[in-house]
Amino acid sequence: MGRGGRTKDRDVSERRCIVTGETAPKAGLIRFVVGPENEVFPDVLEKLPGRGMWVTATRDALDKAGKGQFSKSAKAPVKVRDDLADEVDRQLARRVVDLIALARKAGSAVTGFEKVKGWLAGGENVRALFQASDGSERGKTKLWTPEGARYFGCLTGQELGLAFGRQTAVHAALASGGMSNRVVEEAAKLKGLREIDGGEGTVTEGIETT
Repeated sequence: MGRGGRTKDRDVSERRCIVTGETAPKAGLIRFVVGPENEVFPDVLEKLPGRGMWVTATRDALDKAGKGQFSKSAKAPVKVRDDLADEVDRQLARRVVDLIALARKAGSAVTGFEKVKGWLAGGENVRALFQASDGSERGKTKLWTPEGARYFGCLTGQELGLAFGRQTAVHAALASGGMSNRVVEEAAKLKGLREIDGGEGTVTEGIETT
């Protein structure tokens, strides 16, 4: 058992947000480190060396972190780029797309209205339903999220299409097992970052297509 009666595994999986001061599972936070030139860098993959600073995955929290919280946490003046939130958005979107692409190659993800509907109606063990934020609302309402699955509408049609090697995609489903939990974890961060006042905001940057 760790301090406070918590297990060691639980201690490892939780981090304290430097903005809210709250301790929460790190799956809902984004890690940052200070580079050699005292510039703050997002560490979406959580692999960069150095002491990590964790921020809740919302644009509001990121904006507040850039207005003094990073320096306070680092106990030294640091440089924070003006478009830090947009850069985090871009990196997270790329991460989610790459993970979905890997799931597709493993046969654990499908796209296209009929294929997705088939999975949902055929009793497939679906872990997540993705629908493009800019897709037809009429078409999206014809599909449903199975009990116990997660719904995500945080990717654009172009971003979702990249995961399947096509120009655009509106509907996609991810099967349980494999890396599905990792996809859901990263997609939840992106969803939190792109939500504005309870709804999903406009994607201003997106991810590179080349």
